[in-house]
Amino acid sequence: MSTQKIKAPDLTQRPPRSVRVRLGGYAGLPRMLDKCRATIVGKNGEYNFDCPLDQRVLSFLAVDAGALKAQVEKGVSDGQMLEWIEANTTQKHPEWEVAQWSNYMEQRGPDSDPETLKYFVDMVGKFGKGRADIRSFADLLDLDDYVTFGGEA
Repeated sequence: MSTQKIKAPDLTQRPPRSVRVRLGGYAGLPRMLDKCRATIVGKNGEYNFDCPLDQRVLSFLAVDAGALKAQVEKGVSDGQMLEWIEANTTQKHPEWEVAQWSNYMEQRGPDSDPETLKYFVDMVGKFGKGRADIRSFADLLDLDDYVTFGGEA
């Protein structure tokens, strides 16, 4: 497979798009596509495609990670990927449900289980004990991306 036609971000030089960025109304989809493309061309750095966040997106989209990656390998654009997802999903969601899910993804905090809560608290703690402004995983990812590439917490 030739990776020359894939326009992939170099995630060793900059982060993927924020989980808050939407494509077709889906929060996290552009970030997942950035990580997928970068993985294909070997420029994903410390970012992993099909991580737990991506799995949440894939689950809502009702699309298989391997099938999505195979489509991305063809060098298609974001718009073409959205068309492919809409044609290949096993579960169509109305617009209001996509908006509601995406809003939840942006606001989702560590409320699922003790291990997730500990992970969240430990990650926020590495940026300083006084970071009460970090309330969601989206907040945490944005801050981590910023600090990873030279910003100060």
